[in-house]
Amino acid sequence: MKELSLNILDVTYNSIAAKAKHIEVVLTYTTDEKLTLSVSDDGKGMDETTLQRVTDPFYTTRTTRKVGMGLPLLKLACEQTGGDLHIESVLGQGTLIKAVFDTKSIDFTPLGDMTSTITTLISAAPNIDFVFRFVNEEHTFVFSTSEVKGILGDVSLEEPDVLLWIKEYLLEQFEIMGGIFI
Repeated sequence: MKELSLNILDVTYNSIAAKAKHIEVVLTYTTDEKLTLSVSDDGKGMDETTLQRVTDPFYTTRTTRKVGMGLPLLKLACEQTGGDLHIESVLGQGTLIKAVFDTKSIDFTPLGDMTSTITTLISAAPNIDFVFRFVNEEHTFVFSTSEVKGILGDVSLEEPDVLLWIKEYLLEQFEIMGGIFI
């Protein structure tokens, strides 16, 4: 994929498909220029057989096609930079995916448009509680859809004006963080 944000979108859609009610996406940028992505959910999880094969592009649990490229492509993106991918999952409890990238590598995939990724996820699954956490050496920014829902009351997160506000708010916060996540 051309942007890491698209990998994040794909992996997070897996969490949505796994019937997760809570999904947390964390991006941490460290002073040694490593970027760590973690996506955790409380979805249906995977059994050991699935967990062992999930990064094989020719393995998928989907019945609509014979390949699953999301996690294999994420693994490749990590490993090309000298990083790695780690997946933990417990059947019936959820999954944690942790990907580490060396951003100094010439093979590091640009992060891309995280604001569009986040607003797309929210509009696709407004009933899921998402937490997006962005951390660098100077700042931590947390965006929680359950907090926004509490403020909005009966107004849906799917409303175009709400999604536009979310996108603008995220852009503002990412600029405060030094532009690392835009």
